[in-house]
Order: sequence, then C-alpha cells, then structure tokens
Amino acid sequence: MPKQRYRITVAYDGTAYAGWQIQPKDETVQSVLERALQKMCGSRTRLHGSGRTDQGVHARGQVAHFDADITVPVSKIPIVLNTLIPSDIRVLSARKAVSDFHARRSTTAKEYRYFIWNAPMIDPFERLYCTHVRRPLDISAMRCAAKAFVGRHNFRAFTANPKTDVPSHTRNIFHLRISRSGPKICISVKGDGFLYKMVRSMVGYLLRVGAGEVSAGSVGAVISSARRTADVPTAPSSGLFLWKVWY
Repeated sequence: MPKQRYRITVAYDGTAYAGWQIQPKDETVQSVLERALQKMCGSRTRLHGSGRTDQGVHARGQVAHFDADITVPVSKIPIVLNTLIPSDIRVLSARKAVSDFHARRSTTAKEYRYFIWNAPMIDPFERLYCTHVRRPLDISAMRCAAKAFVGRHNFRAFTANPKTDVPSHTRNIFHLRISRSGPKICISVKGDGFLYKMVRSMVGYLLRVGAGEVSAGSVGAVISSARRTADVPTAPSSGLFLWKVWY
C-alpha cells in the first residue's frame, strides 16, 4: 500500500543553522527535522521543502511534505515532532495531502519579508532578525524604485550566481511593498518564484537607492542589462524571512 503524504508548516530561527537543505558537515533545519521524523515514523523519512533558505535566513511559513505509514493522528504530529526538536524550530501545523502534492513543485507563489532597523543604534532584541542600517534612508525613493521590480522580468542581474543552470531567469513579481514603523522597515516581496539570493539582491539595491548612492529610476536599466555586477550588493541574511507559501 502507498504511504500517506503529509504536509507540514514550519517556522524557524535560522541563526544557528547552515540553511534549510541538508549539508554534509553542518547542521541544517532539514537535517534536524528528518532525525525527528525518523524517531516518529520508525524509519528514515525524507522531507521535501518548498525551497531552500540560506544560512541565517528565517522562516515563518516554510512548507514541507513527507510520506509515511504512521498511527499518529495528524493533529498530534506537530506535538510529537516539537518534543523531538530544539525550540528554535517549531512545526506549526500538519495535514494530510493528496499523493501528487509536492511542497516545491506545487507552489503558485511565495512571499518573503525583509526587515531593516534604520537608526544609529539597534534594539538588542532585534539584532538577529533585522539588518542594521545606521545612515538615514529615503523611503519615498525606495518605494519609487520598487515599482520597477513588479511584473515579469529577467532577473539575471539580481541573482547572486547568474551562471547557475536554471531553465529561466524570468520571474513574475506580484508586489513589492515597503512600510515603516518607527526605525523598523519591512520590505515585502511576493512572486511566482525566486532565484538564488534574488530577494537579498533586490533589497541590497534598494538600500543603495535609499542611501542616495543610485537613483530610483536606475532599477529598470539594471534589470534590462541582464548582467550581475558589483553595483548590486547582496543584503545580509539575518533580516530575511520566508513568510508564506501559496498552493
């Protein structure tokens, strides 16, 4: 008999981990969860995530699936797994999924949020979850520049490794919104998919716009160039969260 497919939603603080995906020598979120699954299921169980997050990147709504033949009620899966994993990773929910559901291939959209603390001194309780930018940022200019990212474009200029063998560098960005509450800035990006370090590269360029180093109108030309250069920096990982995945 085929095993039942399960879908889980996971939140984690990525500070202590070398990203989501299993690494040969480093601890990752996936490796922690797979060890817990092995204990719950009684055999090695492969976990498939909606996508990779890099070292130091966090998640509020990572989605993953696994196949298992277990007697644990689906409502108890988060409780069981959370007793087997460290407290900086939490399984928020679990549900049964149809056999052809795939956490990565079935996605229709993802939202990332990037947080910036824009003040001379950072709140110590925010230091792991925001990028600290001391110099003033022009939010109006950043919002103006953000409009150029929206839509379907070739984002080769905004991937950290443009030579990566991917079928296409074209992605559709549904929205890129920038909000501010006191010193805390949130950049929310939703799209049908993202290239390697694409969000951090977009944020890195928007920070240059906010600092007055480049003009708000320059984004379109960078996109059109389809060429990654040193003009596009990669923002630090600590401010980035995988916020939500749609199916």
